[in-house]
Amino acid sequence: MSRLIAVIVLTLAVLLPLHALAAGLPAAAKPEDVGLSSARLALIERTLRTEVETGRIPGAVVLVARKGRVAYLTSVGLRDPNSKAPMTPDAIFALASMTKPMASVAAMMLYEEGRLLLNDPVSKYIPAMGKMQVGVERTDATGKVTVLLVPVEREMTIQDLLRHTSGLTYNNRGTTAVHKLYPDTPTVRSAGPDEFIALLARAPLRFQPGTKWEYSHATDVLGRVVEVVSGTSLGAFLQGRVWTPLKMTDTAFWVPADKQARLARPFDKDPATGKAPDMRDVTTPPKFECGGGCAVATAADYARFAQMLLNGGSLDGVRILGRKTVAYMTSDHLGPNVSRGGDYSPGDGYGFGLGFAVRTSDGVASTSGSAGDFHWSGAYGTSFWVDPKEQLVVVTMMVNPSPTRGHYRLLMRSLVLQALD
Repeated sequence: MSRLIAVIVLTLAVLLPLHALAAGLPAAAKPEDVGLSSARLALIERTLRTEVETGRIPGAVVLVARKGRVAYLTSVGLRDPNSKAPMTPDAIFALASMTKPMASVAAMMLYEEGRLLLNDPVSKYIPAMGKMQVGVERTDATGKVTVLLVPVEREMTIQDLLRHTSGLTYNNRGTTAVHKLYPDTPTVRSAGPDEFIALLARAPLRFQPGTKWEYSHATDVLGRVVEVVSGTSLGAFLQGRVWTPLKMTDTAFWVPADKQARLARPFDKDPATGKAPDMRDVTTPPKFECGGGCAVATAADYARFAQMLLNGGSLDGVRILGRKTVAYMTSDHLGPNVSRGGDYSPGDGYGFGLGFAVRTSDGVASTSGSAGDFHWSGAYGTSFWVDPKEQLVVVTMMVNPSPTRGHYRLLMRSLVLQALD
């Protein structure tokens, strides 16, 4: 098997320019033409090949673009561990939370058109969200925990949804009594948009809006706001206003039958935990096109989206957002008055903008990078980052819904950045 994988890797490396051009990406370039080292980039392939051969991941696709041109595209390992189908550059991946930046862009397009403002209360568009109160836990002398509801000091706003300061949370984000009052994953996956909002609105807020960052269903609510304001589904809005204009031909909220042979699939059991992966079924349309985690895409498609952001909102003559809007989104929106806590997943050295983590300095963070770079990732193993200073776009796609996924995000950072000349 290891020899077969090596042959696949070498074959795809030779075909890199053809694949890049066929995918509709910016023109392919030799790495040296854009300030990258071919020899040092080869370390990415060798490292991932070892990870595949030792059974840690099924496979991966990595795309690196610099100065608007694709300099590296490789696919390693297997697209389907059961059928042994090889990984290909056009494999389709479930994005999970890498959907969030796209939903955030949709909301900012409506902001640019004056159809919503960021200081608008969410209840202006979804009245049920205005009735939520904050849950404060109290423990009595016997150890019994109760949740006391207190009024909000101010309602959550659209900006709170974008930067995760809404007071909302996820059921699996913690084990407190408040977390347990949120709908669990199976319940959320089976709900339609109105049912989802009703379920969420019955739970208490975890904290006062605007006071703390906590990863949450906020972007799912934001996607619903986009639907209410635009009068169409989130998928239809993104298809018409983002995906089609950017030629993201394989991006959607589910994978139709004629494309399912390209869907990347996980191991039956996670090598790190021994458990079956808990992943959304993306082969059927979801009842709710959730902005927080329901989309699928190829590496090439997502690279076009990321390149649009690096370019200040446009790509190939198509403008999606204004330059100042992208600059606003990629600035830190937390500030000194927002608590980050021990569960602040962007980590030290990063703030949070409107849809993604934003690096605030060259140092401090546990991985190399540049002040101003921004990124996000998905729970199933996908990730991307954009470094405006280095004019870099990097997309890593793998099906790895495992605690080890964070390791690969950091690993790809070091492997790509060490290749800069």
